[in-house]
Amino acid sequence: MSPDRATLNHLRHELHTPLNHIIGYSEMLLESAAEGSIEALEPRLRDLHESAHQLMLLVDEVLGPTRRESNEFDLRSLSARAAGPIDAIIAATDELKVRALELAAAEAAQDIERIALAAQTLRTMIVDGVNAPQAPPLADSDTARIAMPTLRPGETGCILVVDDNAANREMLSRRLARAGHRVHVVANGPDALTLLRREPVDLVLLDVLMPQMSGYEVLQQLTADSRLREIPVVMISALDEMDSVVRCIELGAEDYLPKPFDPVLLRARIGACLEKKRLRDREAMHLRELAEWNQKLEQRVEEQVTLLDRLGRLKRFFSPQLAELIVAGGADDPLTTHRRELTVCFLDLRGFTAFAESVEPEEVMGVLRQYHADMGRLVMEHEGTLERFTGDGMMVFFNDPVPVPNAAERTVCMALAMRKRVSELIVSWRKLGYELELGIGIAQGYATIGAIGYEGRWDYGAIGPVTNLAARLCGEARPGQILVSKRLLAATADLFEVEQVGELVLKGMQRPVTAYNIVGPRAPKQSTP
Repeated sequence: MSPDRATLNHLRHELHTPLNHIIGYSEMLLESAAEGSIEALEPRLRDLHESAHQLMLLVDEVLGPTRRESNEFDLRSLSARAAGPIDAIIAATDELKVRALELAAAEAAQDIERIALAAQTLRTMIVDGVNAPQAPPLADSDTARIAMPTLRPGETGCILVVDDNAANREMLSRRLARAGHRVHVVANGPDALTLLRREPVDLVLLDVLMPQMSGYEVLQQLTADSRLREIPVVMISALDEMDSVVRCIELGAEDYLPKPFDPVLLRARIGACLEKKRLRDREAMHLRELAEWNQKLEQRVEEQVTLLDRLGRLKRFFSPQLAELIVAGGADDPLTTHRRELTVCFLDLRGFTAFAESVEPEEVMGVLRQYHADMGRLVMEHEGTLERFTGDGMMVFFNDPVPVPNAAERTVCMALAMRKRVSELIVSWRKLGYELELGIGIAQGYATIGAIGYEGRWDYGAIGPVTNLAARLCGEARPGQILVSKRLLAATADLFEVEQVGELVLKGMQRPVTAYNIVGPRAPKQSTP
């Protein structure tokens, strides 16, 4: 009965293993000869290498998928035809070992011995029907010695070799190390998965046929793990069946390399995979950086929106410059309750109630709009804090939220500028029949300041006797007067001309209050000649 396809594949795979060792070690020895270290051995090594390739072609011919003869017939034919090339390889190794020792090339002699063992194993396997034991595997220390070379400046990546055959691992590791790669080796799938989860790897060279866990199963677990699926995997096998190639690619392999490896092709495939890995890593890094940048940008936008919202609320009470200073951290948060000495200025229009009752609302709004605009401009020019509008009345104070050394002087200067501007407005108002005048009251003292109101509707206000006193002085001021308290007058020294109004009995005050009217700035004293 003719052997089935699976049996033929198994036979070819088993015979390819020692052949791969012969071809692989001979290629590495030829590379060393080309570098000059064992140049004298090159002719004989080429003969050996050619004999190995003839054997590989013979095995593929006799055990290829198209063969339909019986297994016994194939092996008898193979044994007869392979005897010559195998004997030639063994004879060449005997000669090469002697010459390598003469050249003191101990490592080359060791590799030649490995070729001889592989050739003897191949002959025994063919004669005994493939079931003969293979040559003893390399010691773990030998593999580790080759697999983990010292890192070189020109290394291109970290590669994991997964193969159950120690000679395959050693041979492939040496070839990769010579190319400048850092190499890890493991003998089975579970160890490979453990190492990949523990250490960063740029590329995996994974054998297909392994005991315990096949390369297909390892590949399935890699692609199912989100942390590992981006690592490129190149499958390596003596199987060159299209079904195996297709299955590996469908499971997520990056490439498929049949044994024995063509050195140039191996280098090119590995280089291409590593370049793709580097590009993917770079893209992932850029995506992470972009995500971090977007997160920071969103945070900055949120912070800016918060600042703009806060700035908008503060501008309701303070000049734009002062509001921006507070937001920038140049002043304490004024909406937090605190206590401070202030100078408080109240002003309102005399005759406003009668005026509002005698004209249309649109006329009232027109007058207020002009009045508020001009007074507001003067408040900002003198860096005052507007506490509130109440129709024709306004309350302004100084020394909060930013302390100033001359709060009393600033307040009086602002009041004088307001009186002057309103006097100009009065001229135009009277032409329209509007009888309006201005009265101002100023006091100095301590107050509690902060946000007043409730969630969704906050105002900024000052509470204390000083605000009441300023309001009462304003109420007592006759048209054009700027009434100030005795304490405020003392704070302005001799900067202004004043006239004493006398003691006023003010609503809510237990004792009479001495008040003064600000006439104007005091003229500079003339120097005596």
